[in-house]
Amino acid sequence: MSNKNIVWHDHHVSKQERSTIKGQQPCILWFTGLSGSGKSTVANAVETKLLQLQKHTYLLDGDNIRHGLNKGLGFSKEDRIENIRRIGEVAKLFVDAGTIVLTAFIAPFQSNRNWVRKLLKDGEFIEIFVDTPLAICEQRDPKGLYKKARAGEILNFTGIDSPYEVPKNPEIHIVNHDISVENAAQQVMDYLKTKGYLNA
Repeated sequence: MSNKNIVWHDHHVSKQERSTIKGQQPCILWFTGLSGSGKSTVANAVETKLLQLQKHTYLLDGDNIRHGLNKGLGFSKEDRIENIRRIGEVAKLFVDAGTIVLTAFIAPFQSNRNWVRKLLKDGEFIEIFVDTPLAICEQRDPKGLYKKARAGEILNFTGIDSPYEVPKNPEIHIVNHDISVENAAQQVMDYLKTKGYLNA
């Protein structure tokens, strides 16, 4: 519900000015994939590489966000949609601050990812599909969640009894099995360098 008494307040300092002093082009690096696909691992490796180049970043991780901002949200379809909506709005603020923000979320629905993309200008949303087969994700099962889902202890678990919609046209497609974390992270860095995101 909109409130007619709430008016957008423009800032004196622009996004471009914030970006220029950081020597970079702000964007969202949106890592998506199944649980256990390696999203957070690759995102952390990319952020480390960006830090080495003295770039300004922040990593929003799915589990960490659910401890605070999205505490209280469950895993129903409605709650998953709200989870991504909030993250999209927060990530947009980071972009406005001139920051390269990395997000590591399953974000299973294409419509939700598209919604976040539409919040931003062209080129500011970079969808990164961390493509790891379900069988390998289950084999890894770092948090024991697949085992619980298979036993019926967790409902609405993506890949088991809740769908994951594969990205249709991701900017970066990482086939993340039989490759190193270094290799996966470098694919993202190469894209950023080639497209000029690491220059003001």
